[in-house]
Amino acid sequence: MKHLFSQQGLQALDAVMQQHPLLAFDFDGTLAPIVTLPDDARVSIGVAQRLEQLARRLPVAIVTGRSVADVAPRLGFEPHFIIGNHGAEDPDSPQLSNEVYAALTQQLNQLRERIAERQPLLAAAGVAVEDKLHSLTLHYRLARDREQALAVIDHTLGELDPALRRFGGKCVVNIVAAHAPDKGDAVAALVQRTGAQAALFIGDDVNDETVFERAQPGWLTVRIGRDDPMSKARYFLDTHAEVATMLQQMVTALP
Repeated sequence: MKHLFSQQGLQALDAVMQQHPLLAFDFDGTLAPIVTLPDDARVSIGVAQRLEQLARRLPVAIVTGRSVADVAPRLGFEPHFIIGNHGAEDPDSPQLSNEVYAALTQQLNQLRERIAERQPLLAAAGVAVEDKLHSLTLHYRLARDREQALAVIDHTLGELDPALRRFGGKCVVNIVAAHAPDKGDAVAALVQRTGAQAALFIGDDVNDETVFERAQPGWLTVRIGRDDPMSKARYFLDTHAEVATMLQQMVTALP
C-alpha cells in the first residue's frame, strides 16, 4: 500500500473522481473516530459538510456494521444510500433483509438464549452485547482484561451453527448469517444500481477487507491505518484525522 497523499495516490484520486464514481464510506473509525462508548460516535461538522458537497454531485453511500436506524442520525447529512449490518441490511431492498432475517431467526434465537444465560459472566468480564436484529456484536473495548474478555466470548459462543459466521474487528466479535451479503457484495450492488463507472471506498476494519478484495481495476480503495500489511486496499491514510483532508481533495477534484 502507498500513502494516499503520495504523488501516485493523489493522481489516482483525481483520476477516479473524473469517472463519476460511487463514493462509499465505512462509519466507525473512518467518518467518525473510534470512541470509548459507541453511542458517542458522530461525524464532525466539517466532515459532514464536505460529504454533503460531494453528495450534491455524486452518489454517496454509508456501508457500516451498525444498523441503518443507529447510524443515520449520527451522520449530519443525508447520503443517497445507507447499508447496515455489514451488508445484510438494505432499506431499498427489504426483501433481501427479510430473507436474511428469516434465515437467521432460529440460529440467532438459539445464540441469544445462550448469551442471555451467560450474561452475568459476560458483564463481569466487561463485555457488552449489541443486538442489531440482522447481526449480533459483542464489544469488549471497556474490559479491564481484553484477553480474558475474549476468552469469555469464545466460551459463550462455542461452536457456531454452520448457518452463522463469526468475524472480529477492533475490540468486537460479530455474528452474521453465513450467506448474508457482506460489504463487498453491497458496494458491488450499489455500483450496478447507480450505473457508476467506478467506486471509491474507505474503511478501517476487518469487515472492510471484503470490499478491498473485490475491488475492480477502476476502483480506488483506502484503508485507515497501516497496521495490517496483508490488507488488499490500494492506499492508506495514517489516521482518521486525515479523512477530512482527503474529502477536501475530493471536493476540489470534482469535475
